[in-house]
Order: sequence, then C-alpha cells, then structure tokens
Amino acid sequence: MIKTICVFCGSSTGEDPVYSERAVKLALFFLENKIRLVYGGANVGLMRVLADTMLRGGGHVTGVMPKNLVHREVAHLDLTEMHIVEDMQERKALMAKLSDGFITLPGAYGTLDEIFEMLTWNQLHIIEKPVGLLNIKGFFNPLLKMLDDAVKEKFLRSEHRGALLAEEDEEILLTRMNEYKPVPAEKWIERLKEGKI
Repeated sequence: MIKTICVFCGSSTGEDPVYSERAVKLALFFLENKIRLVYGGANVGLMRVLADTMLRGGGHVTGVMPKNLVHREVAHLDLTEMHIVEDMQERKALMAKLSDGFITLPGAYGTLDEIFEMLTWNQLHIIEKPVGLLNIKGFFNPLLKMLDDAVKEKFLRSEHRGALLAEEDEEILLTRMNEYKPVPAEKWIERLKEGKI
C-alpha cells in the first residue's frame, strides 16, 4: 500500500479557484488516509495550499528544495522535514527515493519536467513506482491526447502509455496507483531490438 506520495504542482494557484480547492481536497484525502506528503518545499502557489492544508490537519510534510531557491526566500519554513539539496536533479532523485508514488496537479514547465522524468525512470526501471495525473477540469487532456498520438505514430509503446494513470477523482486515482504493476523490461526491450511494435 502507498503510504508516501510525492506531489508535483505549480508555483502558481492558477486562474480558476477550483485548482486550489482541489489541492485542499487532495490534502484532506491524504490526511484521512494517513498518507505522507513529499513536495518541492515552496511556500507559493498550489504547493503552499497543499502543504498548509496538510500541516493544519497534523499531517507529515517533507519538502525538497535546491539551495538556490531557498536563497530566493521561497522555502516553506514550517514543514515537518526540509531537505536542502544542490540542484534540480538531486531534488528529483531524493523525491523519488522518499516516495511510494507520484501525483501531478496542474502546473507548467517544472511540473511537467518532474512527471516526465519519473515516467522515463519507470520505463528504464530506475524506479518502479506509479505515476498519476489528477486531471482537474480536464487540464491534462491536451497532454493525454499528445501521448495517444505518440502511440499512434509509434514513438511511444502502448504499455508505456498505460503507465501514466489519469483520473479526475483522487480516490479512484489512488486505487489505480495501488494496483499498478511495472512493465517487464526484458519484454519491451527485446521487441524494440527486433523492430517489433
């Protein structure tokens, strides 16, 4: 069972209040299910909404932040734990090590970088942990379509497309994450070498 989840999300709260509302709802869901939160450690945007809701409810919140961002005064100072690391690569590696799985809320470049790194690491069997999108207001629909198109154009294998779980409801998403089974590496690598789909 998943006990610690890393959440990737924006340093902005976005235009629509629904994004913050759903970040609060996700945090309350974590609290209800005694799930620990790992996140980027910031005190801005959806990251702050998520962390503050967890902390007010007595939850365990771990932040991971590169030292250059700490120096820009965006670090959340009241977390259960805060890890200060050298750079973004070390940040992602530690977040992956500390977590049983990953959920992504709306965000932009940094958020997408983080989720795709975890998907790539799963594909290469550097890690074997579930990766999910909480698809609030259909925010990720264009991304999901792009990945479906990548499968059609044979840039992405269907089993690897299936490794990205997307749901509008956090409870359904967590159920699917708990049922996640990694794609066996030998099977797809050998088929790739043979030029098979």
